[in-house]
Amino acid sequence: MMSEEAGQMLVVYDDPSDQRSLSLDDTSSTEESPDETRLSLETPNDVIPYIGQRFATHDEGYEFYSEFAKRCGFSIRRHRTEGKDGVGKGLTRRYFVCHRAGNTPVKTSNENKPQRNRKSSRCGCQAYMRISKVTELGAPEWRVTGFDNHHNHELLEPNQVRFLPAYRTISDTDKSRILMFAKTGISVQQMMRLMELEKCVEPGYLPFTEKDVRNLLQSFRKLDPEDESVDLLRMCRNIKEKDPNFKFEYTLDSDNRLENIAWSYASSIQSYEIFGDAVVFDTTHRLTAFDLPLGIWVGMNNYGMPCFFGCVISREENSRSLSWALKAFLGFMNGKAPQTILTDQNLCLKDAIAKEMPSTKHALCIWMIVAKFPSWFNAVLGERYNEWKSEFYRLYNLESIEDFELGWRDMVNIFGLLTNRHVANLHALRNLWALPYLRSHFFAGMTAAGLSKSINAFIQRFLSAQTRLAHFVEQVAVAVDFKDQAAEQQTMQQNLQNISLKTGAPMESHAATVLTPYAFSKLQEQLVLAAHYASFQLDDGFHVRHHTKHVGGRKVYWDPREGIISCSCNQFEFSGILCRHALRVLSTGNCFQIPERYLPMRWRRINTSSAKLLHSSNDHGERIQLLQNMVSSLITESAKSKERLDIATEQVSILLSRIRDQPVPPQVIRDFTSIYRKL
Repeated sequence: MMSEEAGQMLVVYDDPSDQRSLSLDDTSSTEESPDETRLSLETPNDVIPYIGQRFATHDEGYEFYSEFAKRCGFSIRRHRTEGKDGVGKGLTRRYFVCHRAGNTPVKTSNENKPQRNRKSSRCGCQAYMRISKVTELGAPEWRVTGFDNHHNHELLEPNQVRFLPAYRTISDTDKSRILMFAKTGISVQQMMRLMELEKCVEPGYLPFTEKDVRNLLQSFRKLDPEDESVDLLRMCRNIKEKDPNFKFEYTLDSDNRLENIAWSYASSIQSYEIFGDAVVFDTTHRLTAFDLPLGIWVGMNNYGMPCFFGCVISREENSRSLSWALKAFLGFMNGKAPQTILTDQNLCLKDAIAKEMPSTKHALCIWMIVAKFPSWFNAVLGERYNEWKSEFYRLYNLESIEDFELGWRDMVNIFGLLTNRHVANLHALRNLWALPYLRSHFFAGMTAAGLSKSINAFIQRFLSAQTRLAHFVEQVAVAVDFKDQAAEQQTMQQNLQNISLKTGAPMESHAATVLTPYAFSKLQEQLVLAAHYASFQLDDGFHVRHHTKHVGGRKVYWDPREGIISCSCNQFEFSGILCRHALRVLSTGNCFQIPERYLPMRWRRINTSSAKLLHSSNDHGERIQLLQNMVSSLITESAKSKERLDIATEQVSILLSRIRDQPVPPQVIRDFTSIYRKL
């Protein structure tokens, strides 16, 4: 029997609210019969708690009752503990109750603090199990002295009870797996699907939910920012030791705290060498876990896919930090500024670019502007919003500045937007976003809405599962590497696809062998449309117009001897792809191949890794070896058909003539001879 020592009984509630809301009989008889207990679900007798049941520890009793509750369709929690007041007496009685026991206490309202109106699950359920400590022959144990399984609420089915917080657990092994996934930048939803496949369970049957995973990741983010900054610098230094081509720069404030840090990977620097002519600098994101501004430099490769150039994290987003970021980026890229840079509508950034990249054309990303339209104009325009948006896009895509200005004036009057500040701001900045003002600058097609989605999806890949700040550099590297591998696979798939010629023109056949499938598809569109245009020779060029129209058209200048052609629409300058007007003139002039200068290297079928090596290698011998490999590939590919061989022979002859025209210093000839003998 349990020893009842005199003294004051100490009662401690695990949940203070239970003190008022749950009335369990403190003097419940230990002779309660299990026959009086009604089970709501069929349960084997050997797993039903019964009076007198013994446990070595109170934790063992809790685990047993918890398993019983799970089978029945509810969960439990510790209610209160009781013990004798005295040294060394310890606990003598414990109560475990249904998770819906008690009632939610009324919170005192605070007008200055917003209240969470979250519905409570507590309904005063009286189901419980009580265990008491018994000492016989000097060996203490715990026995069930009270048990009631009557519930005043519906019990859950097995496929529902697992969602109760008490049964949602993430093991240490699963935690490690989740953190590893987080470093790769995949979303929480993707993590869940992968772990379901690994554990061979049906979707939704893991012992935890997406919310639990998000909470776990969030717990790793609640760290001291100062410690995180130190770890971030340490991480960058460790990467630098392993890869000397990894580059990073940082600044410290007067208190020796990290203020700005920027970095770029070796592969990113090599990509920039080829595709850094047009760049997006996206500063619209933040590292939400640490509330830090984030800037990301992204471009587009010759296969129309995003490529990563660099990243910057700052404590504050202002002109000073942005100027530092741009200067650091130029340092990574050996001082080479892009021809054009696309950004958000940020006045600080506008000033910083003008200061650090004076020769670069700055423009605003149209997709970042359009994303703000609903909040700007939905309420103002009401049912006419979609009509106005269509008119905006029409004006945006115009070619003539004069037409744009006239159209804008009419649009403002028709839709009653004369006093709207957003419209006024857009018009004030029109030379930074409207295509009529930008067509003479190269943007590699990055103004297209489709590419914006691709770039945003790429960025979200390493923002979706932020963990520790120090891991972010590694996380971005994994995402970039994943993207590079995906790009290589997509490149192979594109190259393996049979290209369908639509016009049969020699220019089309020639371009198909030179350009990537992505770039060729853009040129092919123009070649097909060129057949619908008429060309008229003038004293100073050509007038090209659609065959159904007698007014309008474009002015094309062509010098066959110099191989120069240009059009007033400026499409080649804007995208690197010749327009239908120029192609029509070339076709009329019996030109069977597009001039070399209008098949730019950035759109050609070059092996990206080989091109990167060619640009980055300083070793003359390595470059010669690389050229030999390229020539070997040229011979292999050319030998597959007579047409290929004819093109290769002709192009190599032209290339040899150009190379022989280049003067070679005597010393270089001697160095070349000695290197060549070693190969």
